[in-house]
This record gives sequence, C-alpha cells and structure tokens, in this order.
Amino acid sequence: MKRLFNFLILLFFAGLIIAQEVRPTKNLIVMIPDGTSLSVLSASRWLKVYRNEGTRLHIDPYLSGTVTTFSSNAPIGDSAPTTSTYMTGVALQAGNVAIYPVADSENDLVKLNSDSAYQPLVTILEAMQMEQNKAAGLVITCEFPHATPADCAAHSFNRGDYKAIAPQMAFNNLSVVFGGGNEFVSDDMKEHFKNTETTYIQNDRDAMLNFNGEKIWALFGDRAMSYDLDRNPVEEPSIAEMTEKALEILNKNPNGFFLMVEGSKVDWAAHANDPAGIISEYLAFDDAVGKAIEFAEKDRNTTIVILPDHGNSGFSIGRNGMKKGYTKMTLADLFGAVSKYKRTAVGLEKILLNTKPDEIKNVFKQYTELDITEAEKEKLLTSKNYKLASNTKAPDAKNMAHNIAEIYNERTGFGYTTTGHTGEEVFLAVYHPKGDILKGNVRNTELHDYLYKVSGLKTSMKEHTANIYAKHTDVFAGMKYEVVAKNDVVKLVVKQKRKTLEVPAFSSVALLNGKPMDLGSVAVFVNKNNTFYLPRNLKDRAFGKK
Repeated sequence: MKRLFNFLILLFFAGLIIAQEVRPTKNLIVMIPDGTSLSVLSASRWLKVYRNEGTRLHIDPYLSGTVTTFSSNAPIGDSAPTTSTYMTGVALQAGNVAIYPVADSENDLVKLNSDSAYQPLVTILEAMQMEQNKAAGLVITCEFPHATPADCAAHSFNRGDYKAIAPQMAFNNLSVVFGGGNEFVSDDMKEHFKNTETTYIQNDRDAMLNFNGEKIWALFGDRAMSYDLDRNPVEEPSIAEMTEKALEILNKNPNGFFLMVEGSKVDWAAHANDPAGIISEYLAFDDAVGKAIEFAEKDRNTTIVILPDHGNSGFSIGRNGMKKGYTKMTLADLFGAVSKYKRTAVGLEKILLNTKPDEIKNVFKQYTELDITEAEKEKLLTSKNYKLASNTKAPDAKNMAHNIAEIYNERTGFGYTTTGHTGEEVFLAVYHPKGDILKGNVRNTELHDYLYKVSGLKTSMKEHTANIYAKHTDVFAGMKYEVVAKNDVVKLVVKQKRKTLEVPAFSSVALLNGKPMDLGSVAVFVNKNNTFYLPRNLKDRAFGKK
C-alpha cells in the first residue's frame, strides 16, 4: 500500500513537471493590441452580435490568463517600459526603450542595480536573430519608431528620440517592417536598405502585397497609418493583410522567425475616449489574430502570445447619466449608434474641418446617421481648430475631434474614467501547437520567461547583453579612443598603429581604415554617460588578438 502511495505521489509531481514544460517552437509571434482593456473585448463581441456577425472573437478560444504589467517604479506603465519588459525580462521606467533604468530607491517595485543604469538590454527579437539566425519582423499601424515596435529592436532612455531609434531599427536588419513613418526614413537608412538588398516601398499597397522577396520595408503615410475605420482600402492595407503578408515572407527563412504585430491605435482611440475608434481598431486587430492562428494551425511549429501592454481610459459598458437604468439598456441602446459610425472622431474631424457651417449637420449625419442638436452643432462650430466659422471660441475650447467623441459617447452607454493609461492587469491568450500555454495570473517578467523558453534560446539574456552591448571603455581598455560629435553625428574613433576604426552611433556598419565593417549588431550611444555600447569582441575583430 505504501509503495502504491509513493508511486502515485511520484506520478503527481511528474505530472506537474510535464504540465510546466514549455517545448520550443520554430516560430514565435507576439501580438499586442496596445492599450486594450478587457472591456474592449466585451464591447467588440457585443457589436458583432448586434451586427449578426457571430458571438465570438478570433482570440476567444486561446484566452488563458492575465498579466500584471507595470514600470520599475510605478504600477501604471506606458508602452515603452511595458513591452520592453516583455522583450528583455527587466522592468523599466517610463520612456525607457529596452535599456536598464536608473534606480529610484524610494519608489522601485523591483530590485535594481544602480551601476547598470543606461545599459542597453538585448531583446528576444535580437537574441533570436543573433543566436538562431532567424528572421524578424514588425507589423504596426503607428509610425515604426513608436514605443512598442522600438521596444523590440532599439534602445534608448527616451522613447521620443526618433533620431536615435529609427536608424537602429533599420541597421538591426529586420526582414519585414510594415506600418507607418516614411518621414523617419533617412538617406543613410535608404542606403543601408540598398546595401542589404532590402526593398523599401512607400505608400503602395499593391507593391507590398505582390512582393516576392525576403527583405522588405513597406511604409504608409508620413507618420501613423489611418485608423481602420478611416482607411482607404485601395491605398492602405489592413493590419490583417500586413500580418498575412509578413508571415508569408518570414516563413521563407528555414531557421524560423520572430514577428511582433501591434494594433497600435486602439490605444490612441482610448486616449481620445472615441468608442468608434476603440472598437473598430480592436476588431481590425482581431482579424489579424485570425490570420496568425490560421498560419499557426497549418504550420504546427509556431507559438502565438497575445496580450496588451497596459490598460487605457477605464473604458466601460455602462456609465452614470444613461438615458435608462442599466438593466433597461437594450443591445440596440448600447450598440445601435456606434454600429453606424463610419468614421472615427479623428476621421470625421478631417471632413468637417473643410465643411461649411450650414452643411455641418448634414455631413455629420451622412457619416454617423445621427441628427445632432443645434447645441451640438454650435459646439462643433466653436471647436478650437475649426476655421470656417466666425463663432466666438471659449478660452478652453477643445479641438473638433474631442467634441465629436463627446457626441458619439452621448448616444451610447460607454463610460471612461480617464484619458490616460490604467493599472489593471491585462488579458493573456496563448496558442502552442502542443498545448504548453501560460496560464493564470503572471507578472510581466514571467511573461518574458515564457517567451524565452518557447523561443528555444540557449544563451541567457544577461549573457547576450554582456556580449553584444559592452561599454566602449571596457572593449578598448588601454587603447586610444575618442567620442567625436560633429553636425549632430556622433561616432567613436579608435586608433592603433596604422589602423583606425570609426563607429557611427546607431549603426551596425563601422569603417576600418575607411572600409565598411559589419559589427553584427547596432552600436548604441547613450549621451547621458557619453558611452558607446558595442560587441565585446570588436577589439579583436578590428585589431587582431595579441
């Protein structure tokens, strides 16, 4: 009897070990609907029900838990530190992009090493490229150097420093980048695309969809792409189309790939408290989830992890001041109006700003099926940025998009607590071909641990960081070097006998005696400590071993 009991105990613990096993897959897809609170999923489902489009979202069968996401020193994070933590395993401060935070001893929620401040941290994307020779791609609807995509392939203490972030993303030699941001592609980046046989396509949906090569950047618009509800489908691809095309291209790499897909502008619409934008952007993202799941189910060697980076706006179905009690609000009361909105608040604003005052009510109805009141019309005419009327504007007048969103919300039962981010845990969904999914509530650092395990990486992230991003003072200790800044260009110059090495900031190509030299990773310069972070073996590669 005792032997049987011991045997059953052994089986039980063996079962736990098996249940906790994470078997690596060839490909890894991380999908982030930025700033999407759980209630957005509920609203998106109900809108589909109202439109007779079914009762389920593509994500639904794979929901498995929640993630507690935060900054290193604050429970409510912004996109830069939150996705950076998913990518690096280290909690960061607001504004940090894959770089070790400065210690804030009075407020830190995690233990930090003050000596590591400003140290670039290798990301999952970079590690998979370098260790496994896998392809890497980004699909976004914002401009490509924005926080979430930058978190995967760049390093900076300031998420707004696009001049430092954009070139890093180009020189990180990604196989696919689809999104917005043509304005941020420099001549040096274009030249690098040519040198690496990377096709750069601007504002050409058909060219993107018909591309048959292996390396491509296809960008639409100067900055962010249009909201899906406002998008011209002939000119701009949907996020689902971009995801499907990215998978087709990345899958050509026999070693596998990493792909991050961001529904960037759910967050932007939530900041604006725009229900039309919030729900339509999430549904567009969910269509991309469907494309990814379809690929993974056929491939049987792909893991998909879907989760937001943080909540936003306190979006709710139900609020104070509804026209009926909450139990009396019908499906039509809650979702009838929003189902008819043909433009986001920003999209309708672009139209109304060029509409004469006496046509405002008719044009508003054309795109929303709403009959606005005279008071609402007056509110639009006195918008801060409306120039076609002489109506007196109040000192605190808001832009028209803000006023449109207020009218949208007045006709629904949606509520908001803020126009900023919120600190609740976010939903988690996972597809794994062998069922090794992450469950329950986990912290953002634990989410990273799962990504690391399922990626099949062998070298630790800490070791990768030490090898790829060593301080130039350590790499070239005992040698003659100088950090030179001229005309907004910063470079490290190292000399030994007849050899001169010049390393431009934010590039992966140096010059050794005037000839190009591939560094193998991007040289990150941090002006806070006037330090370049470089491959540890660069001295030996450039000047030989002694």
